[in-house]
Amino acid sequence: MTPLTESGALSHVSGVCFKIGPPRLVGVEVEWFVHDDRCPGKPVRPELVHAALESLPLGGPDGASLPSGSRLTLEPGGQVELSSPPATGLLACVEDTRRDLTALRAAFAAQGLRLTGTGTDPLARPRLMVLDHPRYLAMERFFDSAGPWGRIMMTGTASVQVCLDAGDADGPQAVERRWRLTHLLGPVLVAAFANSPLLDGRPTGHRSTRQTVWSRMDPTRTLAPEPDHGDPREAWAQYVLDAEVLCVRRPEGLPWTAPPGLTFRDWVRGGGERPPTLGDLDYHRTTLFPPVRPRGHLELRMIDAQPGDGWVVPTALVTALLDDVPAAEAALAALEPLGRPDGPRPPRSDVWRRAATLAVADPELRRATLTCFAAADAALGRLPGAGRLRAAVAEFAERYPARGRCPADDQLDALRSGTRRTPPEEAAP
Repeated sequence: MTPLTESGALSHVSGVCFKIGPPRLVGVEVEWFVHDDRCPGKPVRPELVHAALESLPLGGPDGASLPSGSRLTLEPGGQVELSSPPATGLLACVEDTRRDLTALRAAFAAQGLRLTGTGTDPLARPRLMVLDHPRYLAMERFFDSAGPWGRIMMTGTASVQVCLDAGDADGPQAVERRWRLTHLLGPVLVAAFANSPLLDGRPTGHRSTRQTVWSRMDPTRTLAPEPDHGDPREAWAQYVLDAEVLCVRRPEGLPWTAPPGLTFRDWVRGGGERPPTLGDLDYHRTTLFPPVRPRGHLELRMIDAQPGDGWVVPTALVTALLDDVPAAEAALAALEPLGRPDGPRPPRSDVWRRAATLAVADPELRRATLTCFAAADAALGRLPGAGRLRAAVAEFAERYPARGRCPADDQLDALRSGTRRTPPEEAAP
């Protein structure tokens, strides 16, 4: 086997993580907490979750196939993640995902279970690791060495992740331009869709507790890459090699624990118990969690899970702003003042922290958010057949950012009034 060299590793990462071409495909990954209202203070019995998954076509907890081809996975804390197949355009993505979510909700309802869309589990119930795969055991040990944040992330958070093509080699849809826009857009997405003000049944003082948790984890795998590299492919390749190794795959029965402090660059240079392979490098990439993760496409990871079909609005907003050139121009003009060339990288920078804590109650973020929603509204008006999506985005803008509110405020209002213990699963927009 040919040894993996440092230059070979850099070349491989920069080549596979950004697929160049005209933007065309859209995907979304939506995560849900599972609640049993018959005993809300206790973890859901695993056999009920498995029964729900196994009732789906080709069912099973390791990846059930749904009517439109979405895949299901279980997260370490029992969260359920639905990953849509890549669709040609926004409308097809939303239609496919809605169809599969209908089947998923019905399967869980048949077991007396409910899917709850919120960025952190709002209930005061034990957070348990329900998966014993060596990857997750290694993750647990790795993160536990630096405080509680990794365990909270693994067992108590959920998100909406929007996936779009990386972009062209040059022009108005160039990779560099879309990469920059996604990072500038990040604080607006955190603020507008903040939906995790509670943890263990209590307010945390943050509208997006989930984002705050991510900002406190291992910086080598959760911060954005250094901005001083002109080419995002180079920046990402360096980032991958500089990240600490979280786990080393070993034969069955052996733990996957990695040596403390070992970066992948160290491993390539001779550290570790054996030389790394290309497969080790590709697996290492799956353990990195920056706000925007390139996986051939761009995966935006900063959005809290939303109630009901609330995932539709961030999916439509992001797609409209990135794939419509005039909307992208308007968004960049509004977002440029938020960016700071110095200081900590996202999500530890000042504007990201304000987004997680104050959301759109912050005047600067509110102005930028409303401009981005207006640009997306115009873009959706230019997209044939998008009338329903445009109305959903406009309704969200009026209900939340126009009033200085975000979905987290609904949870806090409900907690103060004592009307309900978990967020409602609202009707689809």
